[in-house]
Amino acid sequence: MKQIYLDNSATTPLCDAAKVKITEAMGTFGNPSSLHPAGQAARKLVEDARREIAATLGLRGLLRPEQLIFTSCGSEADNLAILGTAYAKERRRGGRIITTDSEHPGVESAMLALEKDGFEIVRIPTRGGELDWNAYENALNARTFLVSIMMVNNETGAMYDVKRAFALAKAQNPDIVTHTDAVQGYLKCRFTPETIKADLVTISGHKIHAPKGVGALYVSPAALKRRDIVPTLLGGGQEGGFRSGTENVLGIAAFGAAAKYGSANLNTHLPHLLQLRTYAEEKLSPLPVKLHIPTGARAPHILSLSLPDIKSETMVHALSESGICVSGGSACSTHSKKLSRALLAFGATEDETECALRISFSHYNTTEDVDALVEALAVNVEKLVKIHR
Repeated sequence: MKQIYLDNSATTPLCDAAKVKITEAMGTFGNPSSLHPAGQAARKLVEDARREIAATLGLRGLLRPEQLIFTSCGSEADNLAILGTAYAKERRRGGRIITTDSEHPGVESAMLALEKDGFEIVRIPTRGGELDWNAYENALNARTFLVSIMMVNNETGAMYDVKRAFALAKAQNPDIVTHTDAVQGYLKCRFTPETIKADLVTISGHKIHAPKGVGALYVSPAALKRRDIVPTLLGGGQEGGFRSGTENVLGIAAFGAAAKYGSANLNTHLPHLLQLRTYAEEKLSPLPVKLHIPTGARAPHILSLSLPDIKSETMVHALSESGICVSGGSACSTHSKKLSRALLAFGATEDETECALRISFSHYNTTEDVDALVEALAVNVEKLVKIHR
C-alpha cells in the first residue's frame, strides 16, 4: 500500500540534499571543540551550516556562534529565548511578558513556569487567527520587557502579523526584546529578522526536511550588545557560551543543506503548497466538514477542519488503514489528551476541537494525494457517522 504523508507540520521526510550531507559527514567524527584536525573538520561542518542557514535569514558574512545558536529542537530554542531573556537581568523579575493565547507548547510551558515565578504573562486573544490589536496595544507598558508571538500557528496555519506587533513594541520601548517562534513559518513565508524587527527567532530542522534533533535560535546583534539573554543549559560553553553540550554535527550539517536547498527552491515550493491547499479546500467543500479558515493572512501549507461528530483519533486511525497520514490537531499535544488551546482560541467549539484534523503539505505532495485523502474521508465520514448514530 502506498503511503500518502500529509502531516508535514509534525515532521517532514529528509530531502536528498540532507541525505547526501549526512552521508558525507558520517566520516567526520571529531568533537567540534577539539583543536586537532579531526575536531576542526567537524567544526568546519558546523560553521558551514551556520553560514548556510544564516544566509536564508538574510544574513551574510562570518557569524559569531552566538548569533545563530544551535539547539536540540525548536522547543529548546523557545525556552532559551524566553527563560534566557527573563533571567538575564535582575530588574526584569516580576516584569510583564506579552504572548498569545495560542502559542506552541514550547512557548506556553515556559510562560507557565515564569508565571509561577512571579512574572506577569499577558496572553493576547487570537480569535479567527488574528491578534486583538486593542488588547495588544493596551498591554504594552513600561514594565513590558519581552514580546513573544509565533509567526504561523501550527494548528490553524494563521499567520500572525509579528512585523506590526514588534514595530509597536519597539515604538513603546526600543529595549523590549522581540521573539517569534518561526518553526512553521521558516521557508514557508518570506521574512528576515531585520524586516520584522525580531531580536530572537526560533527555527527547527525537521520541519524543513532536515533530521529531528536540531534547531536554532537567531539572536540579533543589538540583543547581544545589550546582553538581553543568558544561557539556560550550562556546561562546556559551546555555541558561544549560550548552549553547552557537544554539537550534533550530523544533524547540523544536514540542517544547513536542507535550508540551502529549501531557500533556493522557494519560488517553486511556495506556489505549489498554495495550489495544494486551495485544491484541497475546493475538493473538501462538498463534504460535511467544517474548514477552519483564518480571517487574515495564512501560511500555504496548513489546513484545519472539523468532522461531523467523529473524534479526531477515530478518523486518524481510519485514514491510516488507507495509508494516509494526517494528525488530529498538533502532534506536539497528541498525548496530553487535552483540547487544543489554539483551536479554542481560534473560535472552534469544544465539540469541533475534539473532532479536528490537521492536513499539512510539503512540496513532495501532489493533487493525486489530495484526491486520495478526500475520497477516503468521504467514505469514512459516511461509515462512521452511521455507526455513531
